[in-house]
Amino acid sequence: MKEQREKHHNSAFLLGLMKLLILCLVIIIPAFILFITCRLDTVIVEGSNHYTKEELQDKVITKKTDRNTILLYLRYKYGKVDSIPFVEDIDIKLVNKNTVKIQVYEKVITGCIELMGEYMYFDKDGIVVESSDEKLPDVPFVTGLSFDRIILYEKLKVQQKSLFTVILNLTQLIKKFDIKVEKIQFDSSQEVTLYSGNIKILLGKRDTYDEQISELMNLLPKTKGQKITLDMRDFKEGQNEIIAKPQE
Repeated sequence: MKEQREKHHNSAFLLGLMKLLILCLVIIIPAFILFITCRLDTVIVEGSNHYTKEELQDKVITKKTDRNTILLYLRYKYGKVDSIPFVEDIDIKLVNKNTVKIQVYEKVITGCIELMGEYMYFDKDGIVVESSDEKLPDVPFVTGLSFDRIILYEKLKVQQKSLFTVILNLTQLIKKFDIKVEKIQFDSSQEVTLYSGNIKILLGKRDTYDEQISELMNLLPKTKGQKITLDMRDFKEGQNEIIAKPQE
């Protein structure tokens, strides 16, 4: 009886050992080989305008295990990752066992305002999508307005409610016509002035600025290198002459 129990025990032990060996052969050993051979050597970055390739890599590859293409892919596919400022989403694709492609989807930003030393960036719908202590050079900076509140991921609440659509109209047009504008300034009378390099553009007070911004797209290249003020407050579509004055 005792011998039978020992034989049964030995058989169970051998069976368990065989299962362990099979597990090693089927899972552990291939996984180890995969870990050794899938070393990350090459990174391709697409869609990143805000960050350089090197900066983006530093923000994506943050762990030792990220130096393995498979583990990096799995972490971004199924794991929890930290958000990256000005980036909406990141998609990582395996090109081969040593190469990954990082596809970047940036947040669409049309303008920004300043609050207590922080720049609050908003999209075409007026929703604040990012806050940063960094001022982006290619995003219009809106000044001269008061806000009821500014909350991340919510719409801007402008005290002068009628100006909300004006701000969006301006920022959308500037982006649409790809015009370089550093600052959009509202004065106490709600008149608008744009600043583009050394050019100051007086737009006045209107509900929409489609005609003026459309004309600026053709006009600004002709003023390159000059330091002038363009008075477009009374501009109408088809107008041939625009008042230009040297700045003091």
